Amino acid sequence: MIGIFQKQQKPFSYFVRAMSFEEGVNMMRRRAIRIQVWVNHDENAKLQASAKTSGLSQEGYIRSLINGYVPKAMPPTDYFAMMRELHAIGNNLNQLAAKAHATGHLDRAAFQQEADHLRRSVQQIQQAVTAPEPRNELQGNSNVHPP
Repeated sequence: MIGIFQKQQKPFSYFVRAMSFEEGVNMMRRRAIRIQVWVNHDENAKLQASAKTSGLSQEGYIRSLINGYVPKAMPPTDYFAMMRELHAIGNNLNQLAAKAHATGHLDRAAFQQEADHLRRSVQQIQQAVTAPEPRNELQGNSNVHPP
């Protein structure tokens, strides 16, 4: 028996509406359209190798190409060590700047110029190593069909 202040619980089936399997899957995915493509052994090997060197799945690699980018190969393991070192240098420069500001014993313009140079260098390294490159016209020309 239900008391005056208690709500009656509705069964779970009351909240679930009937839906088809595909409808349920599409509600969970951000991409609702599936495309299936047939390739030969050589094309498959090239796709697998390209996806592996870029660190992407085959699907992610193809999506990048569709969106107009050719994914770059994953950066070498030394890249991350170099980036950590550059960031440490930047942190050191910031600490020096704080100390110099407190004591007044540093040319601020020269220090700022060096800090900006370091920041630009870090960004250039990141851009050169990790950013995907836009496809050129020959790669993206839809009138040219592969053999």
